[in-house]
Parts: sequence; structure tokens; C-alpha cells
Amino acid sequence: MNNKEIQNKLLSLKKSKFRSRFYLKEADKEYIAKNGIDKIKGHAYDFIKKRLAPKEIPNDGKQTPMRGHPVFIAQHATATCCRGCLYKWHHISQRKELTEQEIDYIIEVIMEWIRQEIV
Repeated sequence: MNNKEIQNKLLSLKKSKFRSRFYLKEADKEYIAKNGIDKIKGHAYDFIKKRLAPKEIPNDGKQTPMRGHPVFIAQHATATCCRGCLYKWHHISQRKELTEQEIDYIIEVIMEWIRQEIV
């Protein structure tokens, strides 16, 4: 998916009453500034590979905390928090291991949302 498609997806997500209530607090922005965007992207990869990419996720729907890290907030804002939301909003099939291409797409969506929040 190209950047324009990601922008369109983010606009669509912002129209959701639930998704639009998520935003980065000042402490989240400070954490990003302190650690750098590349480190945050690395954290996003780690979280997605461990919590979202496996075929079977025992606690699917509850694996992403609502706070505690900017990536977690971004996941809820971008509907990349669980396999059900991934399927509903991004049409990524459930009950299969995510491909590297799907993981890269998810990371790009998350990181673009974060970039928009920190400006």
C-alpha cells in the first residue's frame, strides 16, 4: 500500500468515534523525542511480531494495552491492535501468520499515525 492509501485509511479511521478518541499525550511525545522515531519503530516491530503476527494468539482482542507506550496507543487508533480489528479495517485475514509484507504495512500505518501526532 502506498502513502496515499495509508493517508486515506487514516482519514477513514479518524471518522470512527472509538478510533478518534486516541491521541498521544505530552508524556508519549516526550518519550518519542527522547528515544527517537527509529527506536519507536523498532519497538513497533517487536510488538507486532510478538503480539499480532503469530497464527494463534491465545488472548486475541486483549493483547494490546490501552496505555503504557506510544505504539500501543497508535495500534488502537489505527485498528492494528488485534486480529479482529485488522480484518475489519484492513482486510488482513485472521488465523494465519502475518507475512513480512503485512507486518511492514502495519508498521507504516502505525508510524504514519505517530508522525501525524507529534507534529
